[in-house]
Amino acid sequence: MSQPRKRILIRQAKEWGEILVGIETRNRYELFDEGGRRIAHAAEEGGGVGRVLGRMFLGSSRKATLHVLDETGRTILRGEKPFTWFFHRLELHDGERKLGAVQRRWSWFNRRFTVENARGEAVFEIVSPFLSFWTFRLRFGEREVGVIRKQWGGVLRELFTDADAFGIEYEDLPDLEILRPLLIGAVFLVDFTCFEGNQGGGAAVLGG
Repeated sequence: MSQPRKRILIRQAKEWGEILVGIETRNRYELFDEGGRRIAHAAEEGGGVGRVLGRMFLGSSRKATLHVLDETGRTILRGEKPFTWFFHRLELHDGERKLGAVQRRWSWFNRRFTVENARGEAVFEIVSPFLSFWTFRLRFGEREVGVIRKQWGGVLRELFTDADAFGIEYEDLPDLEILRPLLIGAVFLVDFTCFEGNQGGGAAVLGG
């Protein structure tokens, strides 16, 4: 009997000003449940010449702060990405409490990330197999318990925006539900490091 799975949809939102001038100021996302109900917003801190120049010249290596807010405007998750040329990292916090981190790792033939708990212990890994550019497998040891997927939108949208859609589908297990904020953070780091600047559109699924 197959294990029930949970899903969340994460869709990158675009501002028309950014689309028209071709210069991004910050990443924005909307999070939806399986029924299509919006449950949260997320945005990279923007504004200021330094941040805009950082995006233009440093790309995914730039320092960034990402906030996730519920529908009342309350911050429920904060991601801090330090500047680094390689092996990008996103540390996740609930207020002042550190929840864990997502760390990109060295790999010859695939894209590999580990997800750490608050003590810095690796609890699972995310691997994109060779030539599977838009699929990232979620693994506990040798067991696959979920997947991150990137989906492409229609041709016309791809001509005018690089708004991305990502998501995670994962088994409805207590350990994974506790780590759900880290799974959401993993989607953001995958987008930053693997797809930022690509043209695409649509929506993603993150289990429910």
